[in-house]
Amino acid sequence: MHTVPKNTKLGLLYLSTACLFFQCGKSTESSTAEQPLSTEQFIPNPQVVAEQPIAKLAIGDAAPPFRLPDLDGKYHSLEDYADSEVLVVNFTCNHCPTAQAYEDRFISLVDEYEGKSVAFLAISTNSPIAVLPEELGYTDLGDYYEEMKIRAVDKSYNFPYLYDGDTHEFSLAYGPTATPHVFVFDKDRKLAYSGRIDAKEKPGTGNAEDLRNAIEATLRGEALPAESAQTPAFGCSMKWAWKNEYTIKTNKAWEEKAVTLEKLSPAGLAELLQNNTDELLLVNFWATWCGPCIIEYPEFVTMQRMYGERDFQFVSVSMDTPEQFDKALKFLDGKASALPNYLMDTEDKYEVIQVVGEDWDGSLPITLLIEPGGKIAYKAPGTIDALALKKAIVDHPMIGRYY
Repeated sequence: MHTVPKNTKLGLLYLSTACLFFQCGKSTESSTAEQPLSTEQFIPNPQVVAEQPIAKLAIGDAAPPFRLPDLDGKYHSLEDYADSEVLVVNFTCNHCPTAQAYEDRFISLVDEYEGKSVAFLAISTNSPIAVLPEELGYTDLGDYYEEMKIRAVDKSYNFPYLYDGDTHEFSLAYGPTATPHVFVFDKDRKLAYSGRIDAKEKPGTGNAEDLRNAIEATLRGEALPAESAQTPAFGCSMKWAWKNEYTIKTNKAWEEKAVTLEKLSPAGLAELLQNNTDELLLVNFWATWCGPCIIEYPEFVTMQRMYGERDFQFVSVSMDTPEQFDKALKFLDGKASALPNYLMDTEDKYEVIQVVGEDWDGSLPITLLIEPGGKIAYKAPGTIDALALKKAIVDHPMIGRYY
């Protein structure tokens, strides 16, 4: 079972997303995975650890040993790749927009070197409990082990994707500074290159030039010039497990925000649904007596925290009666719903249904993602598929996964 802070009402709400709402798939691995691996099964346990020194490998240093699980729970070690002339290790993660921007280039490079004695693997180093929802504004997934499985399937990974997010036991010996950060080792597993994949973050503007040049030189047994053997690795900072204190403080600050509830007339609802703003509007109709509504509601708060600093706003609309105002407000306060909350100021439910129109048959819950001008971009009648909804948000042209 995952270890998460217990002194916060919210915790990290996205923790259960991958397991509660989605079925995790298996990764597609490169030919290196055909070598004998341990059959010991892995159970993730991310935890807070004391701050530790972070190594910084120099050119010529030996590759530190590792023993890390892949997405099937099987362990990989440095020795498993001994037959390859070159080993490429990519320290990356799910959530970072820069990591996502380079993802397709890395996948293409793996295909390019198939059968050429070059082994590729990726390691997710981030502690998932050190990543806040506010840091997930460019993604649908956090860095939990279960979410790594989803990303590997979504992108058809052709390389082993290993997890070191519990305590960073092995990643600390390599010392990645950002995601992504690649290390290239020669046949003797001495460091030949460390740094960026290429110098152009935006997809379509670079073609993994730095990493390809390093691989080619290493295959030829040539040393790279000193000025190009180590380059800066631009991207998201590493989320080391000892940084969890900031996560707890931020969650606590969110909990302490004031939660308000306003009554909304049917005419006011009609105006709201027109979305005369320059933001994507996510509207959830719910009620305190609706079991599925109250179970899924924390997901919406997480989505507001994730995407709220972008062109996005979540709004809740309670279908409780006006007399149940205090009950609805108490529920919202318990969920730290510090965002626009409304309660329909009418007992005529059919008047509300008529305002919403054909996008609603009257059953709760229902969730609408509305573009400026009122066009429905995504509709979820009934309980949401949280991952599908997050994908609809982040992949909408108004949001996007990259800077």
